[in-house]
Amino acid sequence: MTIRAVVWGENIHERTNEVVAGIYPEGMHATIANALKADPGISATWATLEQPEHGLPADRLAETDVLLWWGHKDHGAVADEVVERLARRVWEGMGLIVLHSGHFSKIFKKLMGTPCTLKWREAGERERLWVTSPNHPIAEGIGEYFEIEYEEMYGEQFAVPEPLETVFISWFQGGEVFRSGLTYRRGAGNIFYFRPGHETYPTYHDATVQKVLRNAVKWAHNPQGSRPAILDAPNVPVEKALEPIVERGGKLHAAGEAGYR
Repeated sequence: MTIRAVVWGENIHERTNEVVAGIYPEGMHATIANALKADPGISATWATLEQPEHGLPADRLAETDVLLWWGHKDHGAVADEVVERLARRVWEGMGLIVLHSGHFSKIFKKLMGTPCTLKWREAGERERLWVTSPNHPIAEGIGEYFEIEYEEMYGEQFAVPEPLETVFISWFQGGEVFRSGLTYRRGAGNIFYFRPGHETYPTYHDATVQKVLRNAVKWAHNPQGSRPAILDAPNVPVEKALEPIVERGGKLHAAGEAGYR
């Protein structure tokens, strides 16, 4: 079964910055999607901020297995209605991969419940990513570490919840370290945060980075499909209790009435 991935890109700097446009003439979203399609088990399309509903209407999300998210300059322009829609789909089982500066995206902060702040420096430093969980599927075929010659530094403290597992830790030439590959689960959805990807450097052309992204899509995919019932909060009638019971005490709700939300 082919995994259906959608790569979401802000698509601002590719259109407004000559350096970024020179590195990603078709947009970062297209470069990432094309890298994913190198695996015959993944189909990949893309969506961008300027499209109606940011390219993510409900019917498209319903057919999306894994969403990859890259944003930077205008996180606030993402409509709250779309953010709520994304969160529901993750809770139902859609995989989510958040890339680089997407740590400040509305959807990531909502799902993490924390500020997601960090230190940073834009100086084209060498980044060495150490594999801290070599048996994790996302690290398959990577080796002990890999290096990116030019990258933006992110440094600790990274204000996110403790992850399920840390797959990569980065070291930068300036001496900082950063947890660069973190996994989470929210509801039925798998989430992976992957740090590299500053737009003024050719990070998404790197073969190892592309391999990590393909591995991550396969890991984030939920083969069991969507679980919309996870959003339900049913009022279970007394007569449907697993064991016989007798009602006692006062009640706020009538039989079959929905609860407060």
